[in-house]
Formats: sequence, C-alpha cells, structure tokens
Amino acid sequence: MLTVPGLCWLCGMPLALSRWGLCSSCTRAIAMPGIVCPCCALPAASAALPCGRCLRKLPAWHAMVAVSDYRPPLSGLVHQFKFSRRPEMAAALARLLLLKVVYTRAAGVLPRPDMIISVPLYRRRAWRRGYNQSDLLCRELARWLRCRYSPSAMVRVRPTAIQHHLSARLRKRNLKNAFRLELPVQGLHMVIVDDVVTTGSTVAEISQLLKRNGAASVQVWCLCRTL
Repeated sequence: MLTVPGLCWLCGMPLALSRWGLCSSCTRAIAMPGIVCPCCALPAASAALPCGRCLRKLPAWHAMVAVSDYRPPLSGLVHQFKFSRRPEMAAALARLLLLKVVYTRAAGVLPRPDMIISVPLYRRRAWRRGYNQSDLLCRELARWLRCRYSPSAMVRVRPTAIQHHLSARLRKRNLKNAFRLELPVQGLHMVIVDDVVTTGSTVAEISQLLKRNGAASVQVWCLCRTL
C-alpha cells in the first residue's frame, strides 16, 4: 500500500519522514550566520572565546546554543508554533535544535546534560495557549538525549507581564522571584530550553536560581537568538 509523503514546510518537496517538517536542504539553510560567541550566541570575532560583552559582564549561564537569529524562515515557523496552535511542529523544531547542539558539541566543549528544564508559563497563560512550547521541545530532546526531564521541575509562581512589551530593565524587574525550583539539582549539568531568547532576562533569572541551588553548569538552548 502506497503512502502519500509529507511535504517540506518551506520548499514543498516530498519528505521521507513527514514529521520532520523540513527537507535536508532547507534544514541546512536554517543556520546562524557568521561567527557567534559561545557564551551569549551573539555575533563575535571568535567562536572559541567569550566576546567583549561577556568578558565585561559574564552571563548568568555558562554557554548558549541557538539555531539562528530571529529571521525568516525560522522566525515564521517559531511564530506559528507558538501562537497558531501548532503543537505538531514541536518534533521538527526540536530536531533543528538537536542538530545544532550536536554540531556545537563536536566543535567545542559542552558537557552532556544531566537534566533539561523548560521555561514555565504561568498556569493561566498555559491554559489559554493550550500548551507550553518550551515543554514540547523538551519532551522530544529528553527522549533523544536520554536525559532527565520533568515538566514540573521549574514553576512560575506568579503572573508576569508579556516580556516583549518591556524594556530590558523592566524585564529583569518583571521576572524577579517569578520562579521556584521543585527538584534537587546539586552537582548536575543543566540545560534550559526556550524558543526565543532576546535580552536573556528570563533564562538569566532561571540560571541564577539553578546555580544558587548547586547546579554544576547551566547551558541555554534556543531556536532563535536576537536582541
């Protein structure tokens, strides 16, 4: 019995595995342009050393991996995944992130994660959206990497204003004491997974909480990195 193959979301070519969403050519085309800092994933002179920004003020995390900056076509896919009730896109987008992580680990030193955590939504926002996009990415990544993941490891204890409406200064104030850790992380190599990192205020707040509780290292993995 013949089956109808899925089509690539971008170029429309048939796919061998429809759940991947993107053909190999389009997957290769979605990549962070140029050289980026291993700490903040922003454009830099070296991919092996921290950039000037990070040397002046070290981020709260130890390393960051991003598939691309926030630009088409990935920005459009992330927007659909996040705001258009398209949870079925999680596997394909998580695969893009996994490929970037594997490539980055081969080129440098990234400790293998003991546990990954998602950036939690406040319960009212999660109910309205129907799912947490970061949670869906984590479920796929944890299964492929065979590492620990608990959706309830990090809890958002109070509602916060939507971040992209705020300045960088207000973002930090908005997130102060907004999260609570529910599992022990002493001595563990942790990864925070998010869809988009802009100023880094959210992942910085979570990173600081993890380090205060004894995490050995904290990485941030995201689909898009932008200012």
